[in-house]
Amino acid sequence: MLAACGKEAPKPAASAAPAPVAVEAPVAVKLGFAAPLTGPQAHYGKEMQNGIVLALDEINAEKIKIGGKAVKFELLSEDDQADPKQGAVVAQKLADAKIQGMLGHFNSGTSIPASRVYAEAGIPQIAMATSPQYTAQGFKTTFRAMTSDTQQGGVMGSVAVGKLQAKAIAIIDDRTAYGQGLADEFEKAAKAGGATIVAREFTNDKATDFAAILTKIKSKKPDIVMYGGMDAQAGPMAQQLKKLGIKSRM
Repeated sequence: MLAACGKEAPKPAASAAPAPVAVEAPVAVKLGFAAPLTGPQAHYGKEMQNGIVLALDEINAEKIKIGGKAVKFELLSEDDQADPKQGAVVAQKLADAKIQGMLGHFNSGTSIPASRVYAEAGIPQIAMATSPQYTAQGFKTTFRAMTSDTQQGGVMGSVAVGKLQAKAIAIIDDRTAYGQGLADEFEKAAKAGGATIVAREFTNDKATDFAAILTKIKSKKPDIVMYGGMDAQAGPMAQQLKKLGIKSRM
């Protein structure tokens, strides 16, 4: 039996592996957020924070580009405790962190002092603040997400007199930029509509006992008691108003 011998046929050269495609990491866009995350008004801040986080998650999932570059939004959150002094401290902290946009603050009292910090740093700010003073400062970086006290309070005063037919009105406010501002505008509109302000009292945004104020108001027999402030005080106030036998609407 004969077997042929010879050279083994050369194997085809292995094809070169494709070079890995470099994936450019998205550019981080830092956004700031500040609101009361602790204390009596924490529910407002936490609900806003949850909404912003949800929105940014949805936006980031779309892998959007700005100027042809992929971006990813990051949120830096701070608790301003609804306190004007803390609001300014938080604003400076976020400015130092080089945020590129600010969502907040929630309260007018914190938004107003914080707005100067953002303006000086060139950071655009969109706040929930309703006080006219917030935008009246003239900062080019300052924007609001809702109507001002002038609009809100004016409509409330007109409705109280026109629709609810109130003739005698008692007003209470919490002396914050929001509460007092809203009450002031309400009073102007109510007076313009022909109502009489039979009492104008004030408390603060930490109070829980309103018996003394309400007892004074009771003798005035107002058709309506208007409160300029937040629900942490409005709820207990409404309960105490009923307990004292005051029949006025609130």
